[in-house]
Order: sequence, then C-alpha cells, then structure tokens
Amino acid sequence: MSQLYNELQEDKGKITCDRNILLSIISLATKEISGVSSLQDSFSMKLKKLFSKSDSTGVKLKIAQNGQLIIDVFIRIYSGNNVPDIAYRVQDNIKNNIVSMVEMRVNKINIHIVGVDFKAEEQN
Repeated sequence: MSQLYNELQEDKGKITCDRNILLSIISLATKEISGVSSLQDSFSMKLKKLFSKSDSTGVKLKIAQNGQLIIDVFIRIYSGNNVPDIAYRVQDNIKNNIVSMVEMRVNKINIHIVGVDFKAEEQN
C-alpha cells in the first residue's frame, strides 16, 4: 500500500501559482481584520511604481530560492486599536489563508503601520 501511495505522489505533477493571486490573497486577508483602515504604499513603493510595474498597493512580495514567501504589508489602522494585536491578527490571517489556499510556506510576514485614521463622526 505504501509503495502505491509513493508512486501516486510522484505522478501528481507541478502546481504553479500566479504572483497576482498571491497578492490578492494577501490583500483580502489583511482587509478582513477589524481595525485595519486600508493598505497604503510606502514612499519608496510609490517611486518604484512610477518607473516600473510593481506589487499591488501596500504589499511587497518576495519569493525566496527555497520557495518560501517573504511578505511586507503596509497598512493604516483606525485609532483606538491595539497595534500589536492588529499586527498579529493580520500576520496570522495572511499565513492561514496562503497555507489553506495555495499550500505555500511563509517565511516572514512584516507588518508596517504607516498611519492612523480616525473614524468619521456620524452627523445628526
């Protein structure tokens, strides 16, 4: 039985995943967390976009030689929230979504808080 299983494992083939799919997964996983206002490019990312096509808004993605992902996410949060808690929840959600959807390993997820937004007061 184990020999048959090993043969089936070898015949599975290769799975490829487009970079834009990974960027979409990361972006959506970040926006799912309450307390996150938006994704935002850093100044250097804005300059880079002027001269070449780069990653999606607020996300830098690097794929290491061993296939593991290194992710940098730049977010704005709402005031009154616990920054370390939001950062941890964003990291955890990104990791869980990538592992469950595309079964890739994540090496690092760096969260950069680039600003704080205040919720608009409701006008009566």
